[in-house]
Amino acid sequence: MTVPRLIRLLPKRAPIWSSFSSPKRLFSSSDVVSSTAADLAGVGDDDDEDAPLYSTPSAASSAVLQPTLLQPRVVVYDGVCHLCHGGVKWVIKADKHRKIKFCCLQSETAEPYLRLCGLDREDVLRRFLFVEGPGSYHQGSTAALKVLSYLPLPYSALSALLVIPTPLREIVYDHVAKRRYDWFGKSEDCLVLKEKELLERFIDREELVSRGGSDFSEF
Repeated sequence: MTVPRLIRLLPKRAPIWSSFSSPKRLFSSSDVVSSTAADLAGVGDDDDEDAPLYSTPSAASSAVLQPTLLQPRVVVYDGVCHLCHGGVKWVIKADKHRKIKFCCLQSETAEPYLRLCGLDREDVLRRFLFVEGPGSYHQGSTAALKVLSYLPLPYSALSALLVIPTPLREIVYDHVAKRRYDWFGKSEDCLVLKEKELLERFIDREELVSRGGSDFSEF
């Protein structure tokens, strides 16, 4: 075979080398973008199971979660009132099955319960609040009788006084409530801070303990 003929044949072998010698062909920007997009899509798929943990719940999901976030049978009361605190101590002693829980109105923990019921602090200072469950709350004399209904006999029998018309009951309740500070006294802070053995029944226990400082270091 002549030399010119060999020279004419050489260019035909060049494409075999070009596919390996061109880095743009192996690592083109389009390939990198496509690969990165695919990887990101894959990461998104893997994280789908965890997404609800970080997403903001919708109104519907919030309504479903509400009963677990807010505990039932919670008494929100004026924690600096001596009369109110005395009533709480009596309920704790009578409530052998530990059905009722408590929260001081002066604590931040009370806020979600107030919002749930559409009340402000002044409303509860006037008439204490009993949140029986989702969509069910009571104030004043009705709240007191509802709390009694959860206690064992003979105390629960007193809830029969609910048959008395509410306006009549509230006349008596409001008369005492307006004068409770004058008759029974008022403290500077929540009275339960002086009786830490009662704190286990309070849903705002952690907040109260932190407020108590060194006096609660061993609690």
